[in-house]
Amino acid sequence: MPEHAEQDFVFDTRHDRYPVAVHVILTDETGRVLLMRRAGSGYADGRLALPAGHVDLGETPTACARREIAEELGIQLDPTRLQPSGVMFRRSLEPRVDIFFSTSTWGGTPIIREPHKCTELVWSDRHELPADTMDFVGAAITNASTGRHYDEHGWQAAGQPCAPSSTAAPEAALLPAEAGDTVR
Repeated sequence: MPEHAEQDFVFDTRHDRYPVAVHVILTDETGRVLLMRRAGSGYADGRLALPAGHVDLGETPTACARREIAEELGIQLDPTRLQPSGVMFRRSLEPRVDIFFSTSTWGGTPIIREPHKCTELVWSDRHELPADTMDFVGAAITNASTGRHYDEHGWQAAGQPCAPSSTAAPEAALLPAEAGDTVR
């Protein structure tokens, strides 16, 4: 096959989704952002995060955003009003790619539609997020506000820049970051 020919992606059929998550920064008329208190997943339960979900196989990120927002909050998004707001390559339980969209336009009133996954909705000033907001969420909101389109989060060794120096041990670059550390 020629080098430039397209190849089909092969996905691990044991999973029904890509290693990609979509997050939506919903902003109200006063500039506040909507956060959801996570519950029942075993990952960051009790912490505040953006409305989000994993992209299912065969689904686009914008379709995922519309589906997840409808499932979680009962509101309708117009895909033409979703603004791409950044991509983050993040180390979590497994490496993942997070795609962020922003919008201040939707149909309906946000409510908790999945109480087994979310216990509270919080409207917050984007510059003064509650202390229990997941750290990457704050970084993503700042990135969206400042026009930073790409970020890597959680990959640096404590006290080290993201790219290890020549004196650092190679494995140090793969250590998870300390809580609150952010690559800027």
